Amino acid sequence: MVDVEARTTETAETATADAPAAGHLGPDRRWRGPGAAGPEGGPLAPVDGWDRPTTPFFNRELSWLAFNARVLRLAADPEVPLLERVRFLAIFSNNLDEFFQVRVSGLDDRVAAGITEPDHDGRTAAEQIEEIHRVVTLLCAEQQELYDTRIRPALARAGVHLLAWNDLDDADRAAMQEHFEQRVFPVLTPLAVDPGHPFPFISDLSMNLAVMMRDPDDGSDRFARVKVPNTLDRWVRIGDGTRFVALEDVIAAHLDRLFPGMELREHHVFRVTRNADFTLEDEEAEDLLAAVEMELRRRRFQRVVRLEVADAMSEAIIDMLRRELDLDGEAVFRIPGPVDLGGLAAIADLDRGDLRWPEWRGITEPALAPGEDESADFFRVLRSADVLVHHPYSSFSRSVGEFIHQASVDPAVLAIKLTLYRTAGDSPIIDALVQAAERKKQVAVLVELKARFDEATNIGWAKRLEQAGAHVAYGLVGLKIHTKTAMIVREDPDGIRRYCHIGTGNYNHRTARVYEDLGILTADPEVGAEMAEMFNFLTGYGRNISYRRLIVAPHQLRRRLVELIDAEIASGRGRIVMKMNSIVDPAMIKKLYEASAAGVDIDLIVRGACCLRPGVKGLSERIRVRSVVGRYLEHSRLYHFANGDGPGRPVTYIGSADLMTRNLDWRVEVLVRVCDPAVVGRVLEVAEIALADDRLAWVLDGDGTWTRRRGPAGADTHVRLQQIALARARV
Repeated sequence: MVDVEARTTETAETATADAPAAGHLGPDRRWRGPGAAGPEGGPLAPVDGWDRPTTPFFNRELSWLAFNARVLRLAADPEVPLLERVRFLAIFSNNLDEFFQVRVSGLDDRVAAGITEPDHDGRTAAEQIEEIHRVVTLLCAEQQELYDTRIRPALARAGVHLLAWNDLDDADRAAMQEHFEQRVFPVLTPLAVDPGHPFPFISDLSMNLAVMMRDPDDGSDRFARVKVPNTLDRWVRIGDGTRFVALEDVIAAHLDRLFPGMELREHHVFRVTRNADFTLEDEEAEDLLAAVEMELRRRRFQRVVRLEVADAMSEAIIDMLRRELDLDGEAVFRIPGPVDLGGLAAIADLDRGDLRWPEWRGITEPALAPGEDESADFFRVLRSADVLVHHPYSSFSRSVGEFIHQASVDPAVLAIKLTLYRTAGDSPIIDALVQAAERKKQVAVLVELKARFDEATNIGWAKRLEQAGAHVAYGLVGLKIHTKTAMIVREDPDGIRRYCHIGTGNYNHRTARVYEDLGILTADPEVGAEMAEMFNFLTGYGRNISYRRLIVAPHQLRRRLVELIDAEIASGRGRIVMKMNSIVDPAMIKKLYEASAAGVDIDLIVRGACCLRPGVKGLSERIRVRSVVGRYLEHSRLYHFANGDGPGRPVTYIGSADLMTRNLDWRVEVLVRVCDPAVVGRVLEVAEIALADDRLAWVLDGDGTWTRRRGPAGADTHVRLQQIALARARV
């Protein structure tokens, strides 16, 4: 294992295994060599950050696009099972949708407001939008090329055929005609555009057909829009179910049924993306629930920020769409293939175990494993020792889910308090809380109504919990409650005791199967007392609360992290290891630069956006950055300081916060210090394995290039952690 208390000597600069794979970025910014569109099994080229700044910071948006490029590389990786590669193609598209809905929309707002002040990387909002459009065009072209030249042919070889209408024989077309008449035609509503029919509203992320036709009676040209119903399957099965054709192709082949007697001239697919950023106009609204519900209704009609069109669409139709949607030319993206490959998620879900990763259900932590005759008593277990859970390697349902369930039915439990940021549509956690409230236990739930894209779901949960008798608070004015915490108050034989869960991930049993997260279950009295203070602050009022085991944002987190970094600087032999989703905050980046200059060795494991430039002489020579991207989405956050409690006395935290300004200053976040030596060892093991990875890891250099690390050890973080979990379960 890598010793996280000492500097790792085998770095990307010294290990021959870390040399970039064959391939280079050509003058047209397209990848050349075996990593581009080469034969199946060719090595992957580096991922370029598209960023050559003269400032100490990378651009946040371009760094995020580099992360999405790493996702796209997984779709090109022949070592990934075929249907999982299909899924990564879909994830890439879905990620881009949200990126435009939120990040690009925010930049558009700044341009519209006339803001020309540059960001920390030196780019104005307008310059960022221009660069984003250029990079996205390249990435989408690469995605389409990958689909056409690798994925679709590989699926065909495996017996899964994604067909165009022209690929169908007469029997197939007859079957599709019957399907159209029975299942599709009754749902369609063609909408004409003329002086009597205004241009229709185009909903966010909807698939549409733009149809041009001629009226044979007067020779006039006519335009109509046909929405592809999202209530029907995007991929229509043909015959035995091994062959599929896209729903939009089926509709396009039968447009004569929608426009009888008209001369059809051309038809093309298009899709719009609307601004989905969530901003309450009045943060002081008396009724936050009503304000959020109103904002959700408004969101449907927000402005369009992206128009995707089939590559063959005529300029005349594009100009009309741009005019009606009030778009400039940069917001139009020509797609040289199927529009919205996010729909491939349905193909990725096919029941073909031979084309998927082997099923993994997660172990039951040995301390929580049921006995021969009854389930484990979680409260008895936690009175003797803390338990670390690591999802998906540890089962969420058989750990955190069971913890909340046992609390809901235990007559000795007096109260349950929990923060809810995101959860599943069929959440057992909600069921348990409702059951507890109905049993007259005190249930208090902090529901974050402003959790982006989950607002409507959370409103529904809040109302259900209130109807069951739970105390529901809707968050704090000006802050999002992002912490993932739960507290159980129980009448034990020796008095009242608090049992707590503090984690890095949401209370969502579905995402916990694919999101990597850490959590600690504890009955530690100090943690319990501080959690009680934190919950009272969230549901009531409070100022100047003192914490020792917890670090709580926004009042304490930034200051405390600076103190911990200063302790490493003062030690003379500092060592910092951090794992997070993103590092963006300029002040924290500058502090890490200061630590590097003072001789502190720093390893950062960053899944997504990274605005810090590592390995730059005179700036960040002792900082190394890597990203692990693979089967599971790396979501946990951990912070380790080798001298945080003084020279030679390390401290380790896990929690919900990334090093982003919003996490530090505008959200309620909680980190908890892990003290049990066995638990600390397991937390550090997560970092050690990621730092030793030479299969899934990418290494960032000072000019913004991410290079995939391939080495002889074959150390795959996700495989290794599965092996460790299985070994732990067998003990």
